Amino acid sequence: MSAVESDLRAFIAENFMYGGDAAALPTDRSLIDEGLIDSTGVLELVSFLEEKFGLVIGDEEIVPANLDSIAAIVAFVDGKHARVAA
Repeated sequence: MSAVESDLRAFIAENFMYGGDAAALPTDRSLIDEGLIDSTGVLELVSFLEEKFGLVIGDEEIVPANLDSIAAIVAFVDGKHARVAA
């Protein structure tokens, strides 16, 4: 498990599962469809990603393809870091 995924799972457990075990969440499960996050939760998630990983996330990037599952979020963060490093 990458550091990004580990930090993300800890954030989800603390903020959306209220101390539950996010380690058991499948990486490809929709956080929105599962009812773990709603539109306000997406904004909290974006704020966390920007602060924790030093990202700037544009409004056009706040879409399910980037933020709907743990796998999608990790890929999104890794992709943003790769573009900044290039």
